[in-house]
Amino acid sequence: MPRVSAPLQRPALLPWLLRYCGSLGCSLCALRTGRSGDSVDASYPRSLPHPRPSLAPPPGLRVVRGSLRQRRVRDCPWEAHPPLPAAPLLSSMSALEWYAHKSLGDGIFWIQERFYESGNRANIWLVRGSEQDVVIDTGLGLRSLPEYLYSSGLLQDSGAKEDAGRRPLLAVATHVHFDHSGGLYQFDQVAVHRAEAEALARGDNFETVTWLSDSEVVRAPSPGWRARQFRVQAVQPTLILQDGDVINLGDRQLTVMHMPGHSRGSICLHDKDRKVLFSGDVVYDGSLIDWLPYSRISDYVGTCERLIELVDSGLVEKVLPGHFNTFGAERLFRLASNYISKAGICHKVSTFAMRSLASLALRVTNSRTSP
Repeated sequence: MPRVSAPLQRPALLPWLLRYCGSLGCSLCALRTGRSGDSVDASYPRSLPHPRPSLAPPPGLRVVRGSLRQRRVRDCPWEAHPPLPAAPLLSSMSALEWYAHKSLGDGIFWIQERFYESGNRANIWLVRGSEQDVVIDTGLGLRSLPEYLYSSGLLQDSGAKEDAGRRPLLAVATHVHFDHSGGLYQFDQVAVHRAEAEALARGDNFETVTWLSDSEVVRAPSPGWRARQFRVQAVQPTLILQDGDVINLGDRQLTVMHMPGHSRGSICLHDKDRKVLFSGDVVYDGSLIDWLPYSRISDYVGTCERLIELVDSGLVEKVLPGHFNTFGAERLFRLASNYISKAGICHKVSTFAMRSLASLALRVTNSRTSP
Protein backbone atom coordinates (compact mmCIF):
# COMPACT_ATOMS: atom_id res chain seq x y z
CA MET A 1 0.00 0.00 0.00
CA PRO A 2 1.45 3.42 -0.92
CA ARG A 3 2.40 5.75 1.86
CA VAL A 4 0.11 8.64 2.75
CA SER A 5 2.14 11.63 1.69
CA ALA A 6 0.50 14.31 3.80
CA PRO A 7 1.73 13.89 7.39
CA LEU A 8 -1.45 15.28 8.93
CA GLN A 9 -3.74 12.93 7.03
CA ARG A 10 -3.19 10.00 9.35
CA PRO A 11 -4.21 11.59 12.67
CA ALA A 12 -7.02 13.58 11.05
CA LEU A 13 -8.88 10.95 9.01
CA LEU A 14 -9.29 8.09 11.43
CA PRO A 15 -10.51 10.01 14.50
CA TRP A 16 -13.14 11.67 12.28
CA LEU A 17 -14.38 8.33 11.03
CA LEU A 18 -14.34 6.88 14.53
CA ARG A 19 -16.35 9.80 15.89
CA TYR A 20 -18.80 9.30 13.03
CA CYS A 21 -18.99 5.59 13.83
CA GLY A 22 -19.74 6.36 17.44
CA SER A 23 -22.53 8.81 16.60
CA LEU A 24 -24.00 6.38 14.10
CA GLY A 25 -24.14 3.60 16.66
CA CYS A 26 -25.76 5.81 19.29
CA SER A 27 -28.44 7.06 16.90
CA LEU A 28 -29.43 3.60 15.64
CA CYS A 29 -29.06 1.38 18.66
CA ALA A 30 -28.79 3.82 21.60
CA LEU A 31 -25.80 3.32 23.87
CA ARG A 32 -23.72 0.18 23.60
CA THR A 33 -24.44 -0.69 27.19
CA GLY A 34 -28.14 -0.11 26.73
CA ARG A 35 -28.17 2.58 29.44
CA SER A 36 -29.70 5.83 28.26
CA GLY A 37 -27.98 8.85 29.77
CA ASP A 38 -25.38 6.81 31.63
CA SER A 39 -22.47 6.65 29.22
CA VAL A 40 -18.84 7.29 30.04
CA ASP A 41 -17.33 10.56 28.89
CA ALA A 42 -14.74 9.33 26.41
CA SER A 43 -12.97 12.68 26.33
CA TYR A 44 -11.45 11.91 29.70
CA PRO A 45 -11.64 8.51 31.39
CA ARG A 46 -12.81 8.26 34.95
CA SER A 47 -9.99 5.87 35.74
CA LEU A 48 -7.94 8.57 37.47
CA PRO A 49 -10.25 9.49 40.35
CA HIS A 50 -8.92 12.84 41.49
CA PRO A 51 -10.44 16.10 42.71
CA ARG A 52 -11.53 18.85 40.33
CA PRO A 53 -8.38 20.54 39.05
CA SER A 54 -7.33 23.86 40.44
CA LEU A 55 -7.34 26.75 37.99
CA ALA A 56 -3.88 27.68 39.19
CA PRO A 57 -0.97 25.37 38.33
CA PRO A 58 1.04 23.85 41.18
CA PRO A 59 4.15 25.81 42.20
CA GLY A 60 7.00 25.40 39.71
CA LEU A 61 4.81 23.73 37.09
CA ARG A 62 4.90 25.08 33.57
CA VAL A 63 1.45 24.85 31.99
CA VAL A 64 0.52 25.89 28.48
CA ARG A 65 -1.95 28.74 28.67
CA GLY A 66 -5.56 27.63 28.37
CA SER A 67 -4.74 23.93 28.60
CA LEU A 68 -7.09 22.72 31.30
CA ARG A 69 -6.61 19.16 29.98
CA GLN A 70 -2.88 19.35 30.72
CA ARG A 71 -3.47 20.69 34.22
CA ARG A 72 -5.93 17.91 34.87
CA VAL A 73 -3.42 15.20 34.00
CA ARG A 74 -0.66 16.86 35.99
CA ASP A 75 -2.86 17.12 39.06
CA CYS A 76 -3.12 13.34 39.19
CA PRO A 77 -2.87 12.36 42.88
CA TRP A 78 -1.37 8.98 42.15
CA GLU A 79 2.22 8.25 43.05
CA ALA A 80 4.40 9.86 40.39
CA HIS A 81 8.14 10.51 40.42
CA PRO A 82 9.77 12.99 40.40
CA PRO A 83 8.20 16.48 40.35
CA LEU A 84 7.99 17.83 36.82
CA PRO A 85 10.82 20.13 35.72
CA ALA A 86 10.13 23.79 35.05
CA ALA A 87 10.84 23.39 31.31
CA PRO A 88 9.68 19.86 30.50
CA LEU A 89 9.65 20.11 26.72
CA LEU A 90 13.42 20.51 26.30
CA SER A 91 14.45 16.93 27.01
CA SER A 92 13.16 13.38 26.82
CA MET A 93 10.78 12.33 29.53
CA SER A 94 11.83 9.65 31.98
CA ALA A 95 9.78 6.56 32.70
CA LEU A 96 9.25 7.82 36.23
CA GLU A 97 7.53 10.88 34.85
CA TRP A 98 5.47 9.14 32.17
CA TYR A 99 3.76 6.63 34.47
CA ALA A 100 1.91 6.87 37.76
CA HIS A 101 0.59 4.13 40.01
CA LYS A 102 -1.51 3.40 43.05
CA SER A 103 -1.70 0.30 45.22
CA LEU A 104 -4.97 -1.59 45.52
CA GLY A 105 -3.54 -3.85 48.19
CA ASP A 106 -2.97 -7.61 48.13
CA GLY A 107 -0.07 -7.27 45.70
CA ILE A 108 -2.04 -5.47 42.96
CA PHE A 109 -0.94 -2.13 41.51
CA TRP A 110 -2.85 0.07 39.06
CA ILE A 111 -0.58 1.89 36.58
CA GLN A 112 -1.42 4.48 33.95
CA GLU A 113 0.31 6.66 31.38
CA ARG A 114 -0.07 10.17 32.76
CA PHE A 115 0.31 12.15 29.55
CA TYR A 116 -1.78 9.98 27.25
CA GLU A 117 -5.14 11.69 27.73
CA SER A 118 -7.66 9.70 25.76
CA GLY A 119 -10.60 7.38 26.16
CA ASN A 120 -8.24 4.78 24.71
CA ARG A 121 -5.82 5.05 27.60
CA ALA A 122 -5.57 1.55 29.01
CA ASN A 123 -5.20 0.42 32.58
CA ILE A 124 -1.98 -1.46 33.30
CA TRP A 125 -2.06 -3.96 36.15
CA LEU A 126 0.89 -5.34 38.10
CA VAL A 127 0.13 -8.49 40.05
CA ARG A 128 2.83 -9.68 42.42
CA GLY A 129 3.25 -13.30 43.39
CA SER A 130 5.58 -15.26 45.62
CA GLU A 131 7.34 -16.88 42.66
CA GLN A 132 6.46 -14.74 39.63
CA ASP A 133 5.12 -11.25 38.89
CA VAL A 134 2.73 -10.50 36.05
CA VAL A 135 2.06 -7.29 34.15
CA ILE A 136 -1.36 -7.32 32.52
CA ASP A 137 -1.30 -5.07 29.42
CA THR A 138 1.49 -2.59 28.75
CA GLY A 139 0.00 0.59 27.31
CA LEU A 140 1.55 2.42 24.37
CA GLY A 141 5.15 1.72 25.34
CA LEU A 142 6.36 5.29 24.69
CA ARG A 143 8.56 5.06 27.79
CA SER A 144 10.06 1.95 29.36
CA LEU A 145 7.53 0.22 31.60
CA PRO A 146 10.08 -2.26 33.02
CA GLU A 147 12.31 0.66 33.95
CA TYR A 148 9.41 2.26 35.78
CA LEU A 149 8.54 -0.94 37.64
CA TYR A 150 12.10 -1.35 38.89
CA SER A 151 12.93 2.33 39.48
CA SER A 152 9.74 2.99 41.42
CA GLY A 153 10.38 -0.01 43.67
CA LEU A 154 7.21 -1.85 42.68
CA LEU A 155 9.13 -5.07 42.09
CA GLN A 156 11.08 -4.91 45.32
CA ASP A 157 9.80 -6.64 48.43
CA SER A 158 9.66 -4.57 51.57
CA GLY A 159 12.73 -5.22 53.66
CA ALA A 160 14.56 -6.96 50.83
CA LYS A 161 18.01 -5.84 49.74
CA GLU A 162 18.30 -3.99 46.45
CA ASP A 163 20.57 -6.66 45.00
CA ALA A 164 18.20 -9.47 46.01
CA GLY A 165 17.29 -11.86 43.23
CA ARG A 166 14.38 -10.73 41.11
CA ARG A 167 11.41 -12.93 40.41
CA PRO A 168 10.48 -13.71 36.80
CA LEU A 169 8.34 -11.01 35.19
CA LEU A 170 5.74 -11.98 32.60
CA ALA A 171 3.84 -9.49 30.42
CA VAL A 172 0.38 -10.73 29.42
CA ALA A 173 -1.68 -9.01 26.72
CA THR A 174 -5.43 -9.29 27.20
CA HIS A 175 -5.51 -8.62 23.43
CA VAL A 176 -3.18 -7.02 20.89
CA HIS A 177 -4.92 -3.67 20.31
CA PHE A 178 -2.35 -0.87 20.28
CA ASP A 179 -3.35 0.76 23.57
CA HIS A 180 -2.70 -2.53 25.39
CA SER A 181 0.19 -4.07 23.47
CA GLY A 182 2.45 -1.15 22.53
CA GLY A 183 4.91 -1.87 25.34
CA LEU A 184 5.17 -5.64 24.95
CA TYR A 185 8.44 -5.35 23.03
CA GLN A 186 10.10 -4.10 26.23
CA PHE A 187 9.66 -7.43 28.03
CA ASP A 188 11.61 -10.68 27.71
CA GLN A 189 8.63 -12.88 28.55
CA VAL A 190 5.39 -12.17 26.67
CA ALA A 191 2.12 -14.09 26.65
CA VAL A 192 -0.86 -13.69 24.31
CA HIS A 193 -3.79 -15.82 23.19
CA ARG A 194 -3.04 -18.04 20.23
CA ALA A 195 -5.71 -16.36 18.06
CA GLU A 196 -3.65 -13.15 18.00
CA ALA A 197 -0.12 -14.51 18.36
CA GLU A 198 0.67 -14.31 14.63
CA ALA A 199 -0.61 -10.74 14.34
CA LEU A 200 1.66 -9.70 17.21
CA ALA A 201 4.63 -11.60 15.79
CA ARG A 202 4.40 -9.82 12.43
CA GLY A 203 3.56 -6.39 13.83
CA ASP A 204 0.21 -6.21 12.08
CA ASN A 205 -0.98 -2.67 12.81
CA PHE A 206 -4.28 -3.33 11.07
CA GLU A 207 -5.24 -5.98 13.59
CA THR A 208 -3.82 -3.92 16.45
CA VAL A 209 -6.17 -1.13 15.22
CA THR A 210 -3.43 1.44 15.66
CA TRP A 211 -4.71 5.01 15.70
CA LEU A 212 -3.10 7.78 17.70
CA SER A 213 -3.21 11.55 17.33
CA ASP A 214 -0.84 14.22 18.60
CA SER A 215 -3.66 15.84 20.58
CA GLU A 216 -4.05 12.73 22.74
CA VAL A 217 -0.45 12.90 23.96
CA VAL A 218 -0.46 16.14 25.93
CA ARG A 219 3.29 16.08 26.52
CA ALA A 220 5.62 14.50 23.98
CA PRO A 221 7.76 11.71 25.47
CA SER A 222 10.79 12.99 23.54
CA PRO A 223 11.65 16.07 21.45
CA GLY A 224 10.22 15.90 17.95
CA TRP A 225 7.96 12.93 18.72
CA ARG A 226 4.85 12.69 16.53
CA ALA A 227 1.93 10.33 16.70
CA ARG A 228 2.29 9.35 13.04
CA GLN A 229 5.58 7.66 13.99
CA PHE A 230 3.86 5.27 16.38
CA ARG A 231 3.51 1.60 15.51
CA VAL A 232 3.05 -1.54 17.56
CA GLN A 233 6.34 -3.34 17.21
CA ALA A 234 6.51 -6.99 16.22
CA VAL A 235 7.00 -9.27 19.22
CA GLN A 236 7.48 -13.02 19.21
CA PRO A 237 5.41 -14.37 22.13
CA THR A 238 7.24 -16.68 24.50
CA LEU A 239 4.00 -18.15 25.83
CA ILE A 240 0.90 -18.94 23.75
CA LEU A 241 -2.27 -18.97 25.82
CA GLN A 242 -5.57 -20.76 25.39
CA ASP A 243 -8.75 -21.10 27.38
CA GLY A 244 -8.25 -22.91 30.69
CA ASP A 245 -4.52 -22.28 31.02
CA VAL A 246 -3.31 -21.31 34.48
CA ILE A 247 -0.55 -18.78 35.08
CA ASN A 248 1.09 -19.75 38.36
CA LEU A 249 2.47 -16.90 40.44
CA GLY A 250 3.21 -19.13 43.43
CA ASP A 251 0.73 -17.94 46.03
CA ARG A 252 -1.90 -17.07 43.44
CA GLN A 253 -3.08 -18.46 40.14
CA LEU A 254 -4.62 -16.64 37.20
CA THR A 255 -6.89 -18.72 34.98
CA VAL A 256 -7.08 -17.75 31.31
CA MET A 257 -10.59 -17.32 29.92
CA HIS A 258 -10.84 -16.88 26.16
CA MET A 259 -13.57 -14.24 25.72
CA PRO A 260 -13.78 -13.22 22.04
CA GLY A 261 -16.09 -10.53 20.72
CA HIS A 262 -14.19 -7.29 21.13
CA SER A 263 -11.32 -9.01 19.35
CA ARG A 264 -10.76 -12.62 18.35
CA GLY A 265 -8.05 -13.21 20.94
CA SER A 266 -9.45 -11.27 23.90
CA ILE A 267 -8.96 -12.91 27.28
CA CYS A 268 -9.82 -12.36 30.91
CA LEU A 269 -7.58 -13.49 33.76
CA HIS A 270 -9.51 -14.86 36.71
CA ASP A 271 -8.10 -15.07 40.22
CA LYS A 272 -10.59 -17.61 41.53
CA ASP A 273 -9.38 -17.61 45.13
CA ARG A 274 -9.74 -13.84 45.48
CA LYS A 275 -12.73 -13.60 43.11
CA VAL A 276 -11.01 -10.93 41.03
CA LEU A 277 -11.42 -10.68 37.26
CA PHE A 278 -8.92 -8.81 35.07
CA SER A 279 -11.21 -8.20 32.13
CA GLY A 280 -9.20 -6.24 29.57
CA ASP A 281 -11.59 -4.83 26.97
CA VAL A 282 -13.99 -7.72 27.27
CA VAL A 283 -16.00 -5.60 29.68
CA TYR A 284 -15.50 -2.21 31.30
CA ASP A 285 -17.85 0.43 32.69
CA GLY A 286 -18.55 2.14 29.37
CA SER A 287 -19.79 1.57 25.85
CA LEU A 288 -18.52 -1.81 24.69
CA ILE A 289 -16.88 -1.80 21.26
CA ASP A 290 -17.81 -4.55 18.83
CA TRP A 291 -17.31 -2.78 15.48
CA LEU A 292 -13.58 -3.19 14.93
CA PRO A 293 -11.86 -5.64 12.57
CA TYR A 294 -12.19 -9.14 14.04
CA SER A 295 -14.96 -8.06 16.41
CA ARG A 296 -17.92 -10.41 16.27
CA ILE A 297 -21.30 -9.87 17.91
CA SER A 298 -22.21 -13.55 18.19
CA ASP A 299 -18.94 -14.21 20.01
CA TYR A 300 -19.55 -11.23 22.27
CA VAL A 301 -22.99 -12.53 23.23
CA GLY A 302 -21.45 -15.88 24.21
CA THR A 303 -18.77 -14.07 26.20
CA CYS A 304 -21.37 -12.03 28.07
CA GLU A 305 -23.24 -15.22 28.90
CA ARG A 306 -20.04 -16.58 30.47
CA LEU A 307 -19.65 -13.37 32.47
CA ILE A 308 -23.19 -13.74 33.79
CA GLU A 309 -22.44 -17.33 34.78
CA LEU A 310 -19.43 -16.13 36.77
CA VAL A 311 -21.63 -13.71 38.69
CA ASP A 312 -24.43 -16.23 39.23
CA SER A 313 -21.89 -18.72 40.57
CA GLY A 314 -20.45 -16.17 42.98
CA LEU A 315 -16.99 -16.43 41.38
CA VAL A 316 -16.43 -12.70 40.82
CA GLU A 317 -16.66 -9.89 43.33
CA LYS A 318 -14.35 -7.30 41.75
CA VAL A 319 -13.55 -6.46 38.14
CA LEU A 320 -10.29 -4.73 37.20
CA PRO A 321 -10.97 -3.66 33.60
CA GLY A 322 -8.88 -2.46 30.68
CA HIS A 323 -10.35 1.06 30.85
CA PHE A 324 -12.01 3.36 33.37
CA ASN A 325 -12.79 2.46 36.98
CA THR A 326 -13.06 -0.84 38.78
CA PHE A 327 -16.51 -2.19 39.63
CA GLY A 328 -18.28 -5.08 41.30
CA ALA A 329 -20.35 -8.12 40.46
CA GLU A 330 -23.70 -6.34 40.24
CA ARG A 331 -22.35 -3.88 37.68
CA LEU A 332 -20.74 -6.73 35.72
CA PHE A 333 -24.09 -8.50 35.55
CA ARG A 334 -25.83 -5.37 34.27
CA LEU A 335 -23.21 -4.62 31.62
CA ALA A 336 -23.27 -8.18 30.28
CA SER A 337 -27.05 -8.43 30.38
CA ASN A 338 -27.53 -5.09 28.66
CA TYR A 339 -25.22 -6.07 25.82
CA ILE A 340 -27.11 -9.30 25.20
CA SER A 341 -30.47 -7.52 25.24
CA LYS A 342 -29.32 -4.97 22.64
CA ALA A 343 -27.60 -7.39 20.26
CA GLY A 344 -30.50 -7.54 17.81
CA ILE A 345 -30.93 -6.82 14.10
CA CYS A 346 -30.72 -3.04 14.44
CA HIS A 347 -27.50 -3.33 16.38
CA LYS A 348 -26.01 -5.76 13.87
CA VAL A 349 -26.85 -3.54 10.89
CA SER A 350 -25.36 -0.40 12.44
CA THR A 351 -22.31 -2.32 13.64
CA PHE A 352 -21.70 -3.66 10.13
CA ALA A 353 -21.64 -0.10 8.78
CA MET A 354 -19.35 1.06 11.57
CA ARG A 355 -16.96 -1.85 11.07
CA SER A 356 -16.76 -1.13 7.35
CA LEU A 357 -15.84 2.50 7.98
CA ALA A 358 -13.33 1.66 10.69
CA SER A 359 -11.70 -1.04 8.55
CA LEU A 360 -11.39 1.35 5.63
CA ALA A 361 -9.76 4.00 7.78
CA LEU A 362 -7.38 1.50 9.32
CA ARG A 363 -6.33 0.17 5.93
CA VAL A 364 -5.59 3.70 4.79
CA THR A 365 -3.50 4.51 7.84
CA ASN A 366 -1.76 1.20 8.47
CA SER A 367 0.01 -1.07 6.02
CA ARG A 368 -1.41 -4.55 6.29
CA THR A 369 1.27 -7.24 6.49
CA SER A 370 0.17 -10.39 4.75
CA PRO A 371 0.52 -13.60 6.75
